[in-house]
Amino acid sequence: MKVKQILTIVGISATTAIASVWGFGKMMQHKFNGMQEQGKIPANYAGYFGNNKVPASLDFTAPATAATPAVVHIKTKTKAKQVTNNLPRQKSPLSDMFGNDDFFDQFFNGPRMSIIPEQRASGSGVIISDDGYIITNNHVVTGADEIAVTLSNKKTYKATVVGTDPNTDLAVIKVEASGLPYLIYGNSDDAKLGQWVLAIGYPLNLDVTVTAGIVSAKARSIGIINPSNNAEVKAPVESFIQTDAAVNPGNSGGALINLNGELIGINSAIASQNGSYIGYSYAIPMNIAKKVVNDIIKYGTVQRAYLGLSYAAETLTDEQRKEQGIKEGNGVYITDVIEGGGAAAAGIKKGDFVTKVNGTNVTSAPEMVEQIARFKPGDKISITYSRDGKETTTNVTLKNKINTTSVVKKANSTDKLGGEFATVDKKIAATNDIAGGVVIKKVGTGALQKSRIQEGFVITSVNGQEVKTLDDFNAAIKNATGTIYLDGIYPGFSESYRYPIKLDDE
Repeated sequence: MKVKQILTIVGISATTAIASVWGFGKMMQHKFNGMQEQGKIPANYAGYFGNNKVPASLDFTAPATAATPAVVHIKTKTKAKQVTNNLPRQKSPLSDMFGNDDFFDQFFNGPRMSIIPEQRASGSGVIISDDGYIITNNHVVTGADEIAVTLSNKKTYKATVVGTDPNTDLAVIKVEASGLPYLIYGNSDDAKLGQWVLAIGYPLNLDVTVTAGIVSAKARSIGIINPSNNAEVKAPVESFIQTDAAVNPGNSGGALINLNGELIGINSAIASQNGSYIGYSYAIPMNIAKKVVNDIIKYGTVQRAYLGLSYAAETLTDEQRKEQGIKEGNGVYITDVIEGGGAAAAGIKKGDFVTKVNGTNVTSAPEMVEQIARFKPGDKISITYSRDGKETTTNVTLKNKINTTSVVKKANSTDKLGGEFATVDKKIAATNDIAGGVVIKKVGTGALQKSRIQEGFVITSVNGQEVKTLDDFNAAIKNATGTIYLDGIYPGFSESYRYPIKLDDE
């Protein structure tokens, strides 16, 4: 064979190899987002993508083998707390006989204390990067003082909370490790009714467990994320993937994967009358979750976007339309448009029907909410709406809760309180018969100003948790949200007081 022919063959071979690698890289590019590095495949997927078509026999071993090392067991501990009961004051039965005596008043109306015992719970989580970022549910880790993460190989790490989002029931925690297995993001929009999926987690405190089922519904809202269940919820986002894969307590925060081994949802809830699985389970779509996760990691809080309108939460029946005088129309019925919001600026009006978001059809409120939840303030999207039977497409600039496009920064609880604090002087503590505490040196312009609390008040407990020093106080309120309770005294007075302080999370 001539040298020229040999060189030609070598050239063709090299070109083919380079083209194959480039094509494979392009094919895999969409699978990696956020903290995941494009083109890099974790070791747990070794040898999997060479033959990633679903076999005719529906053998689930390949996706299960790839995914289980990246699903973790989360165990939490909440320490015992001493709580002051905020009960109505009673009149001393001896006051009429002996007059308004402080002794009897203190005897009958002194602080009533109770103990909340130590609590332990468990759930699941999904590793999403080799350096230890983990997705789980907010309800798995909320209020926990200690979080332990155990991998399928029995190795255990201490975890810290990076951030939470009660509105989607998602949380990000992190362990200090490297070279961990992790799951690749899938596209939850591609999930189809009847498609096989696997749920992976640690139910009922068992070892890692895999169950199989099909996608039985999409964009399902079941009303589980709401202020009555969690006071921190302000703008709930529910658009679950419904499956019939068996999910039980402990599965929360675990993985829902497709048969390509890709993460398409975070298991979050079950439909049950007895607390255990009876037929349906619900997962947060990954196309919502990855946006929330990326925001938490990048900004410390979720950058939630709003269209600036109110809408009918459920699809209207013909009878409801007739009663309310609503004309015929498909889509999400707009009940009001907020002045200064993005929808108003784009010309959308009360009585319109939103039919598409960025070209994607929406027929229900959960579908619309799911689409908007993928964007942040400042993003421009197209909205198609129907008015008097005519469809119009317009561009809308999404805004935040206060109708601006600025990035929302996470404020810590001390900033929200808006005061100046210091550890109480030991002499003052001894004189007032307290073990220690934190004195409010100045009431600033935050949440404290909206309460009746006064400067000089010595805080002795936060939400029933005793505080003796400024470090104790900062630790007690570090991740506090919603309403917190400050108990303490004013030096020189024997009466103890409790102040509810509402922290504004939006």
